[in-house]
Amino acid sequence: MPVVREFTLPDLGEGLTGAEVVRWMVEVGDVIAVDQPVVEVETAKAVVEVPCPYGGVVTARYGEPGEEVAVGAPLVTVAVAPAEGPAEGLGAAGRPVTAEVERPLVGYGVAEPDRGGRRRRVGVPTAPAPVAVAVAAPAAPPAPVAPPAPVVVPVISPLVRRAAREHGIDLAALTGSGPDGLIMRADVERAAAAKSLPAPAAAPGSTAPAAAADGVVPLRGLRRAVAEKLTRSHREIPAATCWVDADATELMALRRQLNATPGPKVSVLALLARICTVALARFPELNSSVTEDGSGILRHSAVHLGFAAQGERGLVVPVVRGAQQLSTEQLGSELGRLTEAARVGSLTPAELTGGTFTLNNYGVFGVDGSTPILNHPEAAMLGVGRIVAKPWVHQGELAVREVTQLSFTFDHRVCDGGTAGGFLRFVADCVEQPGMLLRQL
Repeated sequence: MPVVREFTLPDLGEGLTGAEVVRWMVEVGDVIAVDQPVVEVETAKAVVEVPCPYGGVVTARYGEPGEEVAVGAPLVTVAVAPAEGPAEGLGAAGRPVTAEVERPLVGYGVAEPDRGGRRRRVGVPTAPAPVAVAVAAPAAPPAPVAPPAPVVVPVISPLVRRAAREHGIDLAALTGSGPDGLIMRADVERAAAAKSLPAPAAAPGSTAPAAAADGVVPLRGLRRAVAEKLTRSHREIPAATCWVDADATELMALRRQLNATPGPKVSVLALLARICTVALARFPELNSSVTEDGSGILRHSAVHLGFAAQGERGLVVPVVRGAQQLSTEQLGSELGRLTEAARVGSLTPAELTGGTFTLNNYGVFGVDGSTPILNHPEAAMLGVGRIVAKPWVHQGELAVREVTQLSFTFDHRVCDGGTAGGFLRFVADCVEQPGMLLRQL
């Protein structure tokens, strides 16, 4: 007989206690292989597919899409065949199955070849055999019962489910416009737009009905983790911000020179990342964090550089590990890779944790300045506004120069204003005179 194995939700990353089920990739009764992904879950860090370490027949699964599953709680149970050969067991609805993946299902003949990537399923029940009933008088045989018509159940996309959650839309109340009534993203957007329309004005002299409550968007997954982290940062860290305008004309000229030569293109973000690593080597107290109990300061020897990136799940902060050891080209390559992963939502939990300092290029949003909340437990963040042509006094004369605003937010427990101002001034000097970096390398 097969042995039923229980597979529990593993620890998917640093500090994670659970995950939300996004979609199931298998059904009860499916025959699965070892390490086959069985469910897609959303953690506070990323959306990931979870593979099952057992091969056999899925006998149960736990959690519906949208439900939270704790780390260590069961995800699926699998009937696993003994090592000596195939064995029969009970699958869905108590029907005999073989738990070995590559052998035919016992009692149901040889399985059809896999066509079009569909999963193999345990056989479906057949209609019961007719039963003879003795009666005193002749009677017409009972009319045959027609088998039930197949039921088409369209599978709603996880992106559509997520959009519905974000807008507070009940999918059960929608009529889908897709094939076989499938609910599409456009259906959710129409329902959300209808919710936002103002109520019609009441006739003169009549009493207006009470306004309907707005929909509530639940804080789940990444948004909940971000909310908790920002709240904790605002509550625990006495943060201060200083800022300065800098003439970035020479930095932009250097970038154009670098990109005119053969080789990978160098981004502005890569140059700013290089400046950050050099500045942190000069002011190491800013590459630190305060201990959990507030009794000490942890100095970090490596610079794990976080940077803000926009993805399909919102704003995330991927981390370039050991940034101080990378060249400008290597920094650019890693920043590009992580940015693309953020865009398509494929960042792993490990790529979103462990940062020691954050670079926030909010200039991409067309704004000049910001006073951001620190990325707890980090002690500092450099912000860079848009680089725009402005009138500027250069070498004693008024000229049009490419100017940016730099802001620096820091934990006042790790340093005083003199250290923070020194760091920011050094960064500004490197932006204005990038040749200074040669003295530091």
